[in-house]
Amino acid sequence: MFTVELYAKIRRAVMVDGLSQREAARRFGVHRNTIGKMLQFSVPPGYRRGERRVSTKLGPHHGWIDRVLEHDRSVHKKQRHTAVRLFERLRDEEGYTGSYTLVREYVGEVLLRSREMFVPLSHAPGHAQADFGEADGYIGGKKVRFHYFCMDLPQSDGCFVKAYPAETAEAFCDGHVAAFAFFGGVPGSILYDNTRLAVAKIIKSDGSRITGRTRSQMFAELQSHYLFEDKFGRPAKGNDKGKVEGLVGYARRNFMTPLPVATSFEALNATLEDACRKRHHAILRGQTMSIAERMQADIAAFMPLPAAPYDACHKIATRVTSLSLVRYRNNDYSVPTRFGHRDVLVKGYVDRVEIACHAETIAVHARSYDTADFVYNPLHYLALLEHKSRALDQAAPLEGWLLAESVHRLRRLLDLRMGHPGRREFIQVLRLMESFHQHQVEQAVSEALALGAISFDAIKMLLLARLESRPARLDLTFYPYLPSATVKTTDPRAYMGLVGTASTTITAGLPA
Repeated sequence: MFTVELYAKIRRAVMVDGLSQREAARRFGVHRNTIGKMLQFSVPPGYRRGERRVSTKLGPHHGWIDRVLEHDRSVHKKQRHTAVRLFERLRDEEGYTGSYTLVREYVGEVLLRSREMFVPLSHAPGHAQADFGEADGYIGGKKVRFHYFCMDLPQSDGCFVKAYPAETAEAFCDGHVAAFAFFGGVPGSILYDNTRLAVAKIIKSDGSRITGRTRSQMFAELQSHYLFEDKFGRPAKGNDKGKVEGLVGYARRNFMTPLPVATSFEALNATLEDACRKRHHAILRGQTMSIAERMQADIAAFMPLPAAPYDACHKIATRVTSLSLVRYRNNDYSVPTRFGHRDVLVKGYVDRVEIACHAETIAVHARSYDTADFVYNPLHYLALLEHKSRALDQAAPLEGWLLAESVHRLRRLLDLRMGHPGRREFIQVLRLMESFHQHQVEQAVSEALALGAISFDAIKMLLLARLESRPARLDLTFYPYLPSATVKTTDPRAYMGLVGTASTTITAGLPA
């Protein structure tokens, strides 16, 4: 390849100074034919390859290769023919005698010609696209792989991102509720892929053409609540919703690199929401206004939010077991023992599990995303333990219950002084936590130990006295609803009278 400088020198020598091509070839050490070509172009034209000639060995097999590659479109992508496999089949089945290189080059040209092309699209205000992505991060000091919901406004490039422990139906719906609140309205339509979170079943005709979709129960409820239109792309065609696909990658590269570190998902989501707001100040390539300014057209086209947000939870009806447990998503959650064997409704939220019996919420637990996990509330079992106190030391719900040292000391003292009845009295002390905060009960236990008043009644008295801001003594003026009693001062003569009566009774009972 000759440089532009050499081109300029040779062209000037011949075309301006009148040097012959033969003399220029001798002077510059270039072949005369090359001199002639240099005079035709002002700059080096680069390598120009003519049209590839059809190989006499591979040419007769082009049709066979084309048919195989066309059939590959309908099979699993990991079971399609490679160039090596095509070469082997051509050699063994078709009698091909040429080289592998010819096959590889022809296959590359066919695949290049078959690559899909796209049309640039414009987007009207008031519409959205939604999808999930996944990334790694440190949540609560532990490295986890989390999922994040993304909603993109294609017209303005407005974005919303929220992270979840798992890609579940309740997270999918909660993401919509949070996004609508973030944008201040509901898009007229939202474009999705054919996620199982929204589509329970794809209905196809005999010709495998999609004729309809059956929505999942939870997504149908969400759509009925907010009244947006749903749209779905073609299966396995992520480019149909390219805007949100781009947002998924952008959020991972910019919001989650390096790996995010947060104490909880609430803290992480606060950081992600702040990152979305900051991005709205950006002016993107080809635009003259910021994202926030262009979002005004989207917001103007949005539908208003309903009076109350959708209750984004998964509901199942089930029954409490004899161990006072309710199973939800392969994990067991406790309820108070008085609801044993009763029908309940379980509501699974992203962060918690609520259990209701009739119209009463009887238990609320932090949601576990493990498998075969047991989530207990020790208070649920204290009423039963009061009647089955021998099970106190082996009660699984009480394992890992963090109690103050004063409470453990109280247990030891009650056992020493009262034996088995002391165990039941200790459980009565624990049951005070059903009505009062744990730290209040622990403080009352500490005061009782300091006073040497080691009993349930004393601890309850100290607890009530502290709450009512009064001295810790039984003053009936603080209990006007209790019946009053009058006790006279003891008269010594009454005692002597009792002694005399007793002596007469004994004398009368002796034999004569």
